[in-house]
Amino acid sequence: MILVTVGTEKFPFNRLMRWVDQLLRDDLIGEEEVIVQYGTCTFLPGGVKVYRLLREQDFQNLVRRARLVIAHCGEGTVLLLDRMEIPFLLMPRSQRYQEHVDDHQVELARVLDTIGVPIGWGPADLVRFLAHPSKVSIDDLTVAAARAVCHRLDQLFPANTSSAEVLFTPPLAR
Repeated sequence: MILVTVGTEKFPFNRLMRWVDQLLRDDLIGEEEVIVQYGTCTFLPGGVKVYRLLREQDFQNLVRRARLVIAHCGEGTVLLLDRMEIPFLLMPRSQRYQEHVDDHQVELARVLDTIGVPIGWGPADLVRFLAHPSKVSIDDLTVAAARAVCHRLDQLFPANTSSAEVLFTPPLAR
């Protein structure tokens, strides 16, 4: 079973839903069951089992049952998936497409990408992941990768910047 989850954000993530729908129509997923937790999406892929929202325990049970998980790049989802032994692909929501209020998921995805965490930037990444899923643990960081992540986070959020500045400064201005 493949689980697709977009979290509970108030903005729809229809871009991901359309990509999944296209993969299903092009028979790139095959006969495997697909379950979608769609939150506020207004477009849903055809032929899938859907849940708007799930209780935490029900969500974790679905993750345990899944062969693969395709998820938004929310911090809580990233931490949960990293604890599980299931291959996952993270798809960041983007402010550009009105999927979030800012690009913090894109920023997190860029950092995670530098350490080898599978990130989907477009439909081709979904196709590659479905063909060759891999499980990468954030805990498996090398010292060099950990330093690279810390350096990138320091660039995004300098220590001499107040919390208020970080919260209220548009991402492109940082």
